[in-house]
Amino acid sequence: MVPSLPSGRHDHRLKPLRGQRAGTLVVHEVYRSLQGESTFAGLPCVFVRLTACHLRCSYCDTPHAFHEGTTRTLDELLTIVLAFEDELVEITGGEPLLQADVLPLMTRLADAGRTVLLETSGGLDVAPVDSRVHIILDLKTPGSGEEPATLWSNLEHVKPTDEVKIVVCDREDFDWAVAVVRQHDLTARCSVLVSPAHGELPPAELASWVLASGMPLRLQLQLHKLLWGPETRGV
Repeated sequence: MVPSLPSGRHDHRLKPLRGQRAGTLVVHEVYRSLQGESTFAGLPCVFVRLTACHLRCSYCDTPHAFHEGTTRTLDELLTIVLAFEDELVEITGGEPLLQADVLPLMTRLADAGRTVLLETSGGLDVAPVDSRVHIILDLKTPGSGEEPATLWSNLEHVKPTDEVKIVVCDREDFDWAVAVVRQHDLTARCSVLVSPAHGELPPAELASWVLASGMPLRLQLQLHKLLWGPETRGV
């Protein structure tokens, strides 16, 4: 049985899921594939997908991770991940920061010499994350339906090795993204990636907007969906 989400839908604090034992994580799946997004796209990567998410984005492609999962100790999970011997490891979800013990997991992976990526929705505090971790910070647009969940103070913690990712549903979302990026001078601080919401916005249309903007935004497509299809899990 998967523990319940913490109370408070947009609670920004990191804490265990209700009913979760200390020193454990509820894991949806662990698998090896090619990194499909970020500036690391195309590289072999081990993915650790944790269970549960407090958001319900309109374009979510992993609703199966909301509830399904197996409880593992940190030692067990570390053994599984390191057995793959790949340098690159991504912690994703769901929303991985809903589980407080993800913090020591990432530190232990970095201590083991792994390059660690954290993909997070941007709705929970990233300040406690080990500075060696490459944070891929989502900014939720109006089209996602979850813009109010954004914890804007996270932008204060963005470092050059981090990345900001914005999924764009339509022209309104793109204009919103440009305004936010300019307001916070994000392209001078880290890589900023814009992705078309799959099945909602033609990639070529977003590409034309990026070119016309004159901004150093990086157009990002989901490589794993192009290779294996949007419904394939574990890739």
